[in-house]
Amino acid sequence: MLRLLPAIAILIGLLSYSCSDDLFESSQSTGDLEFSRDTVYLDTIFTNISSRTRSFKVYNRSNNNISIPKVSLGKGESSFFRLNVNGSPGKVFENVEIFARDSIYVFIEATVDFNAVSDPLYTDQIIFDEGPNQQEVELVTLVQDAYFLYPQRDSDGLKETIVIGVGDDGEEIEVEGFYLDGNQVWTDEKPYVIYGFAGVNQGNQLVIEKGARVYFHRNSGLLVEENGSLQVNGTLDEKVVFQGDRLEEFYRDIPGQWSTILLKSGSRDIKIEHAVIKNNSIGILADSIVSNSEWAVRLDNIEIYNTSSFGVLARSTRMLGSNLLIANNGSSSLALTEGGSYRLAHSTFANYWSSAIRTLPAVLISNLNEVSQGSSANAANTALIQADFENCIIEGNQNIEFLLEKEEGSDFNFNFSHSLLRFDDPGGIFAGDPLYDFDNEDLYQNNIFNGTPDFLDIDLGDYHIGENSQAILLGDPAIAEEFPFDLDGIDRRNTPDSGAYQHLIQE
Repeated sequence: MLRLLPAIAILIGLLSYSCSDDLFESSQSTGDLEFSRDTVYLDTIFTNISSRTRSFKVYNRSNNNISIPKVSLGKGESSFFRLNVNGSPGKVFENVEIFARDSIYVFIEATVDFNAVSDPLYTDQIIFDEGPNQQEVELVTLVQDAYFLYPQRDSDGLKETIVIGVGDDGEEIEVEGFYLDGNQVWTDEKPYVIYGFAGVNQGNQLVIEKGARVYFHRNSGLLVEENGSLQVNGTLDEKVVFQGDRLEEFYRDIPGQWSTILLKSGSRDIKIEHAVIKNNSIGILADSIVSNSEWAVRLDNIEIYNTSSFGVLARSTRMLGSNLLIANNGSSSLALTEGGSYRLAHSTFANYWSSAIRTLPAVLISNLNEVSQGSSANAANTALIQADFENCIIEGNQNIEFLLEKEEGSDFNFNFSHSLLRFDDPGGIFAGDPLYDFDNEDLYQNNIFNGTPDFLDIDLGDYHIGENSQAILLGDPAIAEEFPFDLDGIDRRNTPDSGAYQHLIQE
């Protein structure tokens, strides 16, 4: 016990010192603060929608505790920026202390009313101290005005809902949503921000013109009802963009930020051209869409990226797609299920999904009768009338990137021609299966299996092909005549490559 007395005495001494006034004495700041950033950029935000939080550190490099008499926003209480300084929220702070050789955090957010500012580039300053000791950190954000579309609330405060399908239990699946009023034309005047599902009702049409931008909040989407119509008229230079409403750089490539573009059974005159669809759950879901016209769904010059599930999921649909680039999808890039009629030309399906285990190939073709209460398909319409892939690339990070599932006793017609295909079956799982008889010229013509696509940069999502690609000159000129320009608008007719792009020579 005696041996413990010196240690106890030392501990008591330390505690006594730590509680002394000297330890907490602070001298006034002398303008020698250091900052981890001299300018804080908040990403583009929509009017009256809060930004993501940004932060920086304020350092006291001296050997003395200091007190900053005042920390404030330059525009004071009227500023659209908000601060949290060392754990305390507000816009003006007094006597902010920083211990010797220590630092504090400052967090910044902004919610800006576009109508209350004269310039969409909104700026302010965080001012530390006053007079000769004053120091500043600049704040910058860009704010956009937008059309906001959202479900209304009834007298009980409940939001409108919309039916998107029927569950396996036979019950309707309702989500927050609303129907657009009558026929509508959306332009590029300012962005559209959607909360919940926006529905095109029966007999109505939504036309989205070139350059328009449509942003979806979490769990939101676009729905087209029976006899409703959707026309997306982007151009090469002014594409229509569908994406999530978080514009910060952090969210640039995050899948699953919004739901889908849902084309319900019986919708009509569906045409989407020169569009970018990214970061949702299912890029496009087409459910049993047929018509008296040759193709009920027409998709041309479309890029679909970073979907947490399917890129395009079609059930019993008549669809033509050309110059499609569908990449980085949690399930299949393209799934043609429960039969239907399809033609895909000069398209690239490149699935290098790495965020989790992917159990499906890049392209799935099936006429299995997988009818559930949520699908309008039935046993009578599961015939695969046509599934033609012409001048395409099907690639990915799995050995087998296309899979054929045939319902016995039902039609199952498909064809691959002049395409670069990934199908490596070292275990012989499909050996002897007539569906994979690659020497059968009724099914396969002029394809290259397990070749080199030479994509320019998979990690950066650049699926142009380079000069070492085996897709070069693989395309059928007759198909190229029908679809003469690639996704970049380059004429491919004289020397057609397979896929959505003509090759590039890197310098």
